[in-house]
Amino acid sequence: MNVNLSEDLVRFVTEQTRQGGYTNQSEVVRAGLRLLRVQQQKHRALLRALKAGISAAHAGRAKRMTGELLREIAAKGHGLVKGGSQS
Repeated sequence: MNVNLSEDLVRFVTEQTRQGGYTNQSEVVRAGLRLLRVQQQKHRALLRALKAGISAAHAGRAKRMTGELLREIAAKGHGLVKGGSQS
């Protein structure tokens, strides 16, 4: 496979190999493609969650956003960050 890159990207790839993080240009390109794959997977998951939320709202299964609900969500988030597993 041949890939044509802009001069800017060629410089970036060269810089990455010179800095010692990658053995060759192919490793840099593969790392970039792996990141792109992960980004697309996260994007698809976010879209699925958004569609599910919209469907739940249309079906009447959504909670009204209030200050109390936001505090509850924040408290759960803090518990998860600190290593807890609140539900």
